[in-house]
Amino acid sequence: MKRAAIVAPTRTPIGSFGKSLRPVPVEDLGATVVREVIARSGIDMDQIEDVVFAQSYANSEVPCVGRWVALQAGLPIHVAGMQLDRRCGSGLQAIATAAMMVQTGAATAVIAGGVESMSNIEYYSTDMRWGSRSGSSTMHDRLERGRERSQPEDRFGYISGMIETAENLARTYGITREDADEFAARSHCRAAQAWESGAFDAEVVPVTVPQRRGDPAEFTRDEGIRPDTTIDSLARLRPLMDGGIVTAGNASQQNDAAAACLVVAEDTLDILGLEPLGYLSAWTAVGCEPAQMGIGPVPAVEKLFKRTGLTFDDFSLVELNEAFAPQALAVLKGWDWADMDRLNVNGSGISLGHPVGATGVRIMTTMLHELNRRGGGLGLETMCIGGGQGMAAVFESA
Repeated sequence: MKRAAIVAPTRTPIGSFGKSLRPVPVEDLGATVVREVIARSGIDMDQIEDVVFAQSYANSEVPCVGRWVALQAGLPIHVAGMQLDRRCGSGLQAIATAAMMVQTGAATAVIAGGVESMSNIEYYSTDMRWGSRSGSSTMHDRLERGRERSQPEDRFGYISGMIETAENLARTYGITREDADEFAARSHCRAAQAWESGAFDAEVVPVTVPQRRGDPAEFTRDEGIRPDTTIDSLARLRPLMDGGIVTAGNASQQNDAAAACLVVAEDTLDILGLEPLGYLSAWTAVGCEPAQMGIGPVPAVEKLFKRTGLTFDDFSLVELNEAFAPQALAVLKGWDWADMDRLNVNGSGISLGHPVGATGVRIMTTMLHELNRRGGGLGLETMCIGGGQGMAAVFESA
C-alpha cells in the first residue's frame, strides 16, 4: 500500500494548567495550527477534503471539533470535519485515520490534528435534567471523572484513576522512587536543552492570547519545563497516593495545546506541489488490562514489530509518551530495551506536558523535525492509553 505523506507538521507551545493559554478556547487553538499548516505547506485550500481532529475532553461548546476548527480556520465550506477519541492515543489515531483515508482514495488531502484545553474542561451534572424531588445534585469534574470512568467497574472493579495504574506497574516491575525521579529530572533537562539549542523553533507556531487589558500577547514557549529540576528537588515532593512513588514531579502535566499536519498519499505529492517532512509507514492499536493501562506500549510495539519485521535496532529515535515516570520505566523493562540516547531526546509528557488529544500529533511533529535534523531515519512513536490500550507507529523521515 502506498505510504501516507506527512506535510508541515506544526504545534503550538504547550500551556500549563490554568495559566497562559487558559483564555484561548479549543477552537482557536485548533484553528491556529490549521492555518499554519496551510501556510507552510502552500496547499490550495480547495484541495483539502476533510479535517480529522482528536479531542479527549469534548463537550457541546465545540461539538465535532474537526468541523468547528475547519470553519474557524477559514477553510472553504465544502471541507468536512470530524472528531475522534482514543484517549491518550487520540492524536496518533487522527493521523492514522487520515492516512487510511488518503491511502484508500477516499480523500486526496486531509488535515489531521489534535487539541486539548484542559484548563477549560468543565464540571457537569448527570442528575439535573429531570429535577430532583429533594436533596442535592452532584457536579462532576470531567477531568477526574474521565479517569475514574475509563473502564466498566462491574467487570474490572474500582480503579481510582491513572495514578493507581502507574503504582500497580511500579510494584509489578520493581520501579523505585529514585528511578522515577531520575527519569523525570532527565526529561526536564532535555526539554530545556532543546529550547536553548533552537531544536523546537521550526515546529512551533505562536498563539495569540487575549489580555484583560491592553493588546493581545504572543505565547511562544512551552510553559511547564523546569530547567532547575534535580533528583534532590523531586525527592522533596510528597507521593500522590499513600505508600506510592508517583508525585506531581514525576507525572505528566495537565496542559493546553494543539498540533496538526497535512496528510496526503505519496503519489499525489508532485501533483499537489507538496514537500513532505516524513511518512507514516505502519501503526497498531491493542488492548491491555485497565488496571495496568501504562504497559500498553509493550504489546503495541510487539504487534508492530511482528507485522513489519522491524526491531529497535532499526530506529534512530524512539518516543514513548511519559504519562508517569514509573509507567515509562515499566515499559522499558517490558521491552528489555533502554537506549537513553535514542529515547525522548527532547523531553516528553513530564516536562513538555500531556495535552491529551494533541499529544500524539505533538510527539510525531517533534520526532520528524528531530529526525530530519539528524539526517533521516525511522522513528517509533508509542503511547499508553487510559482504560487499557496501547498504540505504536513507524514514521520515516523524508
